[in-house]
Amino acid sequence: MTKQMINYSKDTDNIVTLTLDMKGRAANVINYEFGEAFLPVIEHLKKEKARRALRGVILTSAKKSFLEGGDLEYLYRATDTEQIFRFAEKLKVFLRDLERPGVPVVAAINGAALGTGFELALACHHRILLDDPTNRIGNPEINLGLIPGGGATIRLMWLLGIERAYEILTSGKHYPPHEALQAGIIDELAHSKKEMMEKAKTWLMSTPEGRRPWDRSEAAIPGGTAYDPKTGALIHRLATGLSRHYAPAKEALLRVLEDGSKVDFDTACRIESRQFSALVKSKSSKNMIKAFWFDYHAIKGGEKRPKGFGRFRPKQIGVIGAGMMGSGIALACLRNKMQVVLKDVSKPIAERGREYVKTRVGELVRSGELLREEAADMLKRIKTTDTSADFASCDLVIEAVFENRMVKQKVTREAEEFMDEYSIFGTNTISIPITKLAETSSRPDNYVGLHFFHPADEVPLVEIVRGDKTSEETIARAFDFSLAIWKTPIIVKDDWGFYAARVQNTYLLEGITLLQEGYLPALIENLGSQAGMPKGALAMADDLGLDFALKYEHQAAAHYGAQYLQHPAVDVLNTMIGELQRTGRNKRAGFYEYEEGEERRLWTGLKDHFPVTQSGFNAEEIQERLLFVQVIEAVWCMQEGVIQSIPEANLGSIYGWGFPASKGGVIQYVVDYGLEAFLDRCRYFEEAYGPRFRAPKFIRKVIGLKSN
Repeated sequence: MTKQMINYSKDTDNIVTLTLDMKGRAANVINYEFGEAFLPVIEHLKKEKARRALRGVILTSAKKSFLEGGDLEYLYRATDTEQIFRFAEKLKVFLRDLERPGVPVVAAINGAALGTGFELALACHHRILLDDPTNRIGNPEINLGLIPGGGATIRLMWLLGIERAYEILTSGKHYPPHEALQAGIIDELAHSKKEMMEKAKTWLMSTPEGRRPWDRSEAAIPGGTAYDPKTGALIHRLATGLSRHYAPAKEALLRVLEDGSKVDFDTACRIESRQFSALVKSKSSKNMIKAFWFDYHAIKGGEKRPKGFGRFRPKQIGVIGAGMMGSGIALACLRNKMQVVLKDVSKPIAERGREYVKTRVGELVRSGELLREEAADMLKRIKTTDTSADFASCDLVIEAVFENRMVKQKVTREAEEFMDEYSIFGTNTISIPITKLAETSSRPDNYVGLHFFHPADEVPLVEIVRGDKTSEETIARAFDFSLAIWKTPIIVKDDWGFYAARVQNTYLLEGITLLQEGYLPALIENLGSQAGMPKGALAMADDLGLDFALKYEHQAAAHYGAQYLQHPAVDVLNTMIGELQRTGRNKRAGFYEYEEGEERRLWTGLKDHFPVTQSGFNAEEIQERLLFVQVIEAVWCMQEGVIQSIPEANLGSIYGWGFPASKGGVIQYVVDYGLEAFLDRCRYFEEAYGPRFRAPKFIRKVIGLKSN
């Protein structure tokens, strides 16, 4: 077993190199097999150490990555808390044996080391990372509703202090090399594998003993323990902030840091194991593993990508419109080695887009995410222009101009005049049907909707909208392009509101309806946030624009005809837009009033037009109303073929408008709630609040698909 997973070599200086190389796998992972394979190695190292035949150990990998995380399949299926606890404790024993006082150990990190993979690196006395911009390290467990299970919480607390450890672990960040060095989670960078191994040996030859801070009686946690008044106040402040949102993993992490700082290292690690075990068993972590691992890989693996077409590898992208959306799309392309032609009505306006990109690139350099050389290279790859003739060599052109049908069709015609026959054209629209926009296209089969979300360089989702004449090959190419810029693509039907905007709108409208029913605006907003949404319904309505919220309802009315039932929120929207001339953030007047900068507060005039008449409230019922309407609309979208897979529906809801990740997405919400209980609750809501809560019959088929 050991020979199949770990290669052992020893040089004349008594330095042992352990090279991880799990046979039959593309990457090394920590599972039961890995742990069993390491046991005899550890025992052998102990014997070598006892007879003074061991100077130090270098731990590296034969794979492209160093060590990927733990076995998520096991964690997803695990339900026995004590068994999970034993699993975590067994991992900790192995890592403690590696780091205990005596022989120094260096992690020569040649590739990605995430999650449990980075736990192994943290258990080494010194960490050297190969300075490859594609390498990423860190503990992203929080993104799956978990905390580290191998002691990383406690190790980072001792290395960096409670505040920095909390910041790093709650960020869920995948750190690139220079940012990792800046954060203090690695010790050195190496420019080549040879230099990495040389640096590792040099450090071992100059370090007679490996001893961690927590194994030295005189050492202390940087910044103090939770007993320290300043640190205690920090913990209280963080806990208060968490109380406003549903964040069980962050709460557990903070408890581990607080309680773990008061006890010795090994006791603190057991505290981490207990919290880890409880989280692994929780519904929220199961939901998040389902969404961010299984659903994500189903989409990325091309489950819905049209078959029979070779991979599209775009090299040059044209972008029309140098506003924030167009510039954000340009930046996303530049970050992934593509060349960009950025066009607007004049060269000076196009140059504003370059300035936006330059500013954002500067921020990335300062944060350590980019090297200065990489930033300079990116800025060399962007060309600004005022003529469509520069699109001649582009593989794809994306328009991101004002949301106006005639303007979009005009820029399409101008661009297509110079594009070659194999290139494709993408339109970034949030409300105009793709089929209508394509009517003036000279090549409607090569015309596709590419709906990015603001900010385009950050939100990891793209809606690929299939028009009536869009070819399957164009869909496949749009899919490949989205993956190439590290976006999650979901393929949707050209129907009113597409998928994300249509379902998001139900949340906004329900919040507005609660306002009409006489609930306090601040209550509506707070309960929306506590339900797990990124912001309150009224704030989100302002950000979208009340005119757009109403426009989607008008599109629904036109689509369903006599079957359409007007939403009770429409009257409020008509009042806000028509009578009060308050259309949202774009006019700096909506449900909120806006001060200088980004500051805003609920408009004090709301009470005059929508008086508060509700003296009491049922918090759980209001929160469920806000979530149920989204779930029901998503199922209608599946029934109508707007979106065709559960993974797309789930991740589209989380990434697209912020449906609670702890619920796993809109369809997983029903699984988590229980189908029959969900349907019973729908019947109650329908009787109390109207037909918008009627559950589609198709829901049984959807959940049947889920259970297979």
